[in-house]
Amino acid sequence: MSGIAQKSKQGGLRIAVDIGGTFTDLAAFDESTGALHFGKALSTHGQLVNGIQDTLNGAKLDVKDTYLFLHGSTIAINTLLERNGAETALLITEGFRDIYEIGRVNRPDAYNLFFSKHEPLIRRSLRFEIPERLRADGTVHKALDEAAVRELVRSLKGRGIESVAVLCLHAYRTPAHEARVKEIVLEELPGTFVSASHELSQEYREFERVSTVAANAYVGPRVSAYLGELESHLIAAGFKGSFYAVQSTGGLFPIEHARRDCVRMLESGPAAGVIGAQAICAQMGLGEAIAFDMGGTTAKAGVISGGEPLTTGSALIGGYEKALPIQIPMIDIFEVGTGGGSIARIGEGNALRVGPQSAGSMPGPACYGRGGIEPTVTDANLILGRLDETNFLGGEMPLDKAASVSAMRTVATQVGLDETIMADGILRIAVTQMSHAVKAVTTERGLVAGNFTMVVYGGAGPLHGSAIAREIGIRRMLIPFSPGHFSAYGMLFSDLRYDYVRSLFRRLDEVSFDEVTAMYAGMEQEGRDAIAQSAVRPSEVKLSYAADMRYVGQEHAVTVDLPTDLITRQDRKAIKAEFDRVHAVRYGTSAPGEPADLVSLRLTVTGLMKKPAPRAVEEGGKTPEPAALLRTKPVYFRDAKGYVPTPVYARTKLRRGNEITGPALIEEHASTTVVQPGDHLTVDAFGNLLIAIGS
Repeated sequence: MSGIAQKSKQGGLRIAVDIGGTFTDLAAFDESTGALHFGKALSTHGQLVNGIQDTLNGAKLDVKDTYLFLHGSTIAINTLLERNGAETALLITEGFRDIYEIGRVNRPDAYNLFFSKHEPLIRRSLRFEIPERLRADGTVHKALDEAAVRELVRSLKGRGIESVAVLCLHAYRTPAHEARVKEIVLEELPGTFVSASHELSQEYREFERVSTVAANAYVGPRVSAYLGELESHLIAAGFKGSFYAVQSTGGLFPIEHARRDCVRMLESGPAAGVIGAQAICAQMGLGEAIAFDMGGTTAKAGVISGGEPLTTGSALIGGYEKALPIQIPMIDIFEVGTGGGSIARIGEGNALRVGPQSAGSMPGPACYGRGGIEPTVTDANLILGRLDETNFLGGEMPLDKAASVSAMRTVATQVGLDETIMADGILRIAVTQMSHAVKAVTTERGLVAGNFTMVVYGGAGPLHGSAIAREIGIRRMLIPFSPGHFSAYGMLFSDLRYDYVRSLFRRLDEVSFDEVTAMYAGMEQEGRDAIAQSAVRPSEVKLSYAADMRYVGQEHAVTVDLPTDLITRQDRKAIKAEFDRVHAVRYGTSAPGEPADLVSLRLTVTGLMKKPAPRAVEEGGKTPEPAALLRTKPVYFRDAKGYVPTPVYARTKLRRGNEITGPALIEEHASTTVVQPGDHLTVDAFGNLLIAIGS
């Protein structure tokens, strides 16, 4: 159990903190008064806890007054991508030592002579076979040789092993062998981080399962140590509440679970942003939306359809070509390495490149005055007039425009351009790259991007949202309340969540519904027990059913959400029709006359939490009040072929019903919204900025 008191008083202050590559964001909700608080500080890489404390200090909040601390971080995904995790050993069923390296034998680019396949996180010399074997139905083919396992584990002593991953074939059916191997490792190598595949995934597909458990063991020591350090810091500061982390599903789970199942936090921050976007859509009755988040290092996109985030049962970390699959439920998010801190450089053939290298928070963009000498996207925005030197972060962090111009000139002169044209070129390239994230979760999923409203947030998102929308034909954009803190704000809408899956392999027209309901009942009981053990008491428990299905003869399945009544009515025909519909959306075709398989059953058990109430704004006229207009300044717009006198408005002084026609800038504490020429902005009842995108 966590060192923090597990039965804390509820109804007080709930704090959420999200660590990004450049900034650490905080949002807090006082359940007794309904008040919201926000904070933002530069991330302190190497000592992330300091950045968290800086946000608490900036927001003037004390953890002594907090009953629930929520946290999302990029530390797990960054450890994977940067390949700086633990020295890890893999123990695997004899005869299967190399399935992690063989993978799926994909060659997506058949004519690329320089193609290279995925590189395992665990080198071959640290992969060891253990004598045991289960059959596909979970029965024992060869008993586990415990003495051999113990001898093998003892031989690892003195080799610098920090963590161990364990995979026994078909452990998703019967985990006894895996569980016993884990016990032996902990007995012989006390203090080692040990991860068994059945604790993370109870689905078939051995390559995906071994990749998942290897990733968890690889990131585990670093993530667990960081979460432990943060927990100790909170306790020392007088925190007596409950500490929960955000999963890649957007749901919450206790910190002791997060320290064991670290890989479930891969997309915790981005997932929270999608949950926040879902809450905004629910307030407005908006069923279809794209959630787009641009921070200082990356840009991410996810989809809300039918009022729910689209999820996936697995993800490919590192892209399809060289991917390491992670087989856990998560919100379907696509990420590109483009953010406000992305560095612009001249590459081969005098081509301008933007990212994926980022200036981060140290040294940061040149304009931060922290030693950065290369131009970034943020520097380009400052040069073009879209950011203000004296009003960045509400004036708390002055920017050095001269440093931006100097950095930009060092690159611009290499190709014979001036700094203005170079800055505009940087933004054009960045916008094109970020549009790929939106296309990846819409067009590549069989969805038409133009049919969606794009909800744009992150500190840098509103600066570029209109340009991205134009790039891919989106006509409607929404900038929510406090976009610069939005991923942290989204955590305040997260619920307790536990996801379960069981592989089944039955023909739909032959399956026994007694077997189906028994499997669902078992998963439901696990979820209810987990929530009952939680320190946080939800208002109610919600069950969501789904199944992975495929046509008979197919290899891969699609996940189909199943309304409860289809299960209780045992309505095979309706289940098949829903599968046909989902298959048609995903692949553009379906086969209603063909039989289908049930591959796996999924159940999500959600403990619903109290949410912040919608923030209403005062009624105003069509024209903003004079006090809302801060100044008029020259801003560069390519379509206008130069700098244009542009009004700058204070968002906090805009009222419901106000309308603004571009060009305009809307400034707030942690973000600036660019309203391009031809765009039309309206302020809604909750203070959201609704923007109709011009041609």
